[in-house]
Amino acid sequence: MPVSVVVTSGKGGTGKTAFTGAVGSCLAALGQKVLCVDMDVGLRNLDITLGMSDRAVMDFTDVLSGRCELELAAAAHPDIRGLCLLTAPTALTAGVSEADMARLVALAKERFDYILMDCPAGLGEGFRLAVAAADRGVVVSTTDPSALRDAQRTVMTLTPRMEILHLVMNRVQPKLIRKLRTNIDEAMNTAGLPLLGVVPEDPQVTLAAGKGRPLILTTHKGAAVAYLNIAKRLMGQQVPLMMS
Repeated sequence: MPVSVVVTSGKGGTGKTAFTGAVGSCLAALGQKVLCVDMDVGLRNLDITLGMSDRAVMDFTDVLSGRCELELAAAAHPDIRGLCLLTAPTALTAGVSEADMARLVALAKERFDYILMDCPAGLGEGFRLAVAAADRGVVVSTTDPSALRDAQRTVMTLTPRMEILHLVMNRVQPKLIRKLRTNIDEAMNTAGLPLLGVVPEDPQVTLAAGKGRPLILTTHKGAAVAYLNIAKRLMGQQVPLMMS
């Protein structure tokens, strides 16, 4: 059954876009049909993470307005079969309602197994639109106390809207991962969510984005392994948490 997932957090800098691109790539590499949707109107950069800046031409408002069919607007990745990107507009020239986004996601579910929606930071319009069309949510946070506090606020907003929510602890310093084992319950309780994965801080994430290459095509260790494990968990597989 197709699943739509909103990827969000309470503040910027937690790595939502890197998460969306990396996990989307991993799901596709595992044989799933995946549509990554950039919901960050005006500040889109998911195309950079996926290495698709020259391919993402039409955006989701083109589909909603009828100017373009989803099949044409969803740009296929040149190297990862089954992975597509639907980018955000540079600006919203006309109102987009929650019903519009729900209609778009329903259409996407006819072609894709997973729709991952990369939200902008905060709880603004992009967040509202994505949440309206999502079956489940992933809240991405770092171990910074302010990030966890903002994640908790996001959870409080999401809880009445959807039943399945998960926490991802991102950009964790490798030397702190073993220490995090003893503090993980506290982090989960702070955010109020079950843990979907722990992703280590990894310079390869930035280097891959700079090269315009998905992380899974550049390395098979560090954060790449963590993202692959998260993709498997989203598919229902039992995979131990990467804690060392």
